[in-house]
Amino acid sequence: MAARLARGGLDVVAHDVAPAAIERAKSMLGTAETVLDALGIAPPAGGAGTVHFADDLATAVAGADLIIENVPENEQIKADIYRRIDPLISPDTIVASDTSGIPITKLQAHISHPARMVGMHWSNPPHIIPMIEVIAGEETAPQTVHIIRDLIRALGLLPVVVKKDVPGFVENRVLYALLREVVDLVENGVIEPEDIDTCVSWGIGYKLAVVGPMALLDMAGLDIYNSVSSFLNAELSDRKDVGPLVGAKIAAGTLGIKSGEGIYAYTPEQIAQLQRDRARKFVAIRRILEGSD
Repeated sequence: MAARLARGGLDVVAHDVAPAAIERAKSMLGTAETVLDALGIAPPAGGAGTVHFADDLATAVAGADLIIENVPENEQIKADIYRRIDPLISPDTIVASDTSGIPITKLQAHISHPARMVGMHWSNPPHIIPMIEVIAGEETAPQTVHIIRDLIRALGLLPVVVKKDVPGFVENRVLYALLREVVDLVENGVIEPEDIDTCVSWGIGYKLAVVGPMALLDMAGLDIYNSVSSFLNAELSDRKDVGPLVGAKIAAGTLGIKSGEGIYAYTPEQIAQLQRDRARKFVAIRRILEGSD
């Protein structure tokens, strides 16, 4: 995120409570900038901005026009951050949360001047995927939404304004509906993980990368959708908890790439190769979708 904002001409100061995280971020900047070069994202006429790292929160937010909070998905942790920055910033400073799904209205309860708070949900990897959700809480001023929307456009990115502050917003509601169904299918022995990945990537995902879901309804025909959904909707997973497959993996400490094993097992070499391959493919797909060679 810092690399992409700086490439758009903004001066960025980043902070993390863990010194190791700051060092890791510093080491990743060059890689992010290389990807931005591959995407052909040039800085504005005035030149690229800068990225600096601050050892303390007060230094990080001093004089900021915009603060993007990106701490763990826990309302109390976020509330503590807002209480800490509140006396350090001006009433006009916009505070944007990159929360993946906590309603912005809930977060506004923990900050003075809630009119200046807005959701700014980036999609991962944020330096490659151009879509950003903009979400107003109940007390967010319309002008705050307009400022963030226009900033995203000025950066050459794609703002999506979410009209109602619902949990998960839009992207994650759609994604988690899909994830619930695929976990259910694997748990019930319908398909193996490798095959569901192939099915989604080369079937659903391949289509949706080119034709959005509402446009897909028109392409397939609303009569066809009506016929199939009339019996299929009743068969889809509607469980309200998380499937046991996920719970068992968490209990075993196998959390995914971060722990070297999750649904699949990974060696350090495989993880590094996956990251390189995925970045290269994301870049290639984006350039095609944008009509670039």
